[in-house]
Amino acid sequence: MKYDTPSDFVISFSKISFLTFKLTTVQTIPLPKERTFKFFQDPCNLPYITPPWLDFKMKDCSNWEVYEGAEFEYSIRVFGFRMSWRSKILDYKPSDYFSDVQLIGPYDSWIHIHLFEERDKKTIMKDIVTYKLPFYALLLHFIIKERLRDIFCYRSYRIKLWAEKEAKRLLV
Repeated sequence: MKYDTPSDFVISFSKISFLTFKLTTVQTIPLPKERTFKFFQDPCNLPYITPPWLDFKMKDCSNWEVYEGAEFEYSIRVFGFRMSWRSKILDYKPSDYFSDVQLIGPYDSWIHIHLFEERDKKTIMKDIVTYKLPFYALLLHFIIKERLRDIFCYRSYRIKLWAEKEAKRLLV
């Protein structure tokens, strides 16, 4: 799938070991770091930046607060099957970074680090995802990799739309 991703959006994959891979993205967001971080630390914004084909469903997020140790529950549709996903915030330093780990989900492991750096009143956002496939999924990695690429490209497109709208709102 192709989306109108920002021109400066970069995505790359690397292999760490037999079943473990790393996905890295970098995107410049035309907003200050504090405002950008505020959007990303709110789990209720996840449905906005998640592709519709994943059929992302959150367990009530109205009372969720983000802090080290916080856990969140949601589900996604993968290859037509609904799967539970539970994650936990490992590290949390407001405006700079946070990381989450999959406790329950489709991967043997999934660690997602969200980094935020301010440069010239813009935010350089970097995502680093280290994931380990279950052995039975190794032959499907080329499909999984393309699905992850689609998910993060869609995400960058939606972030771009949000940021443009937010920047206009802040100018008023």
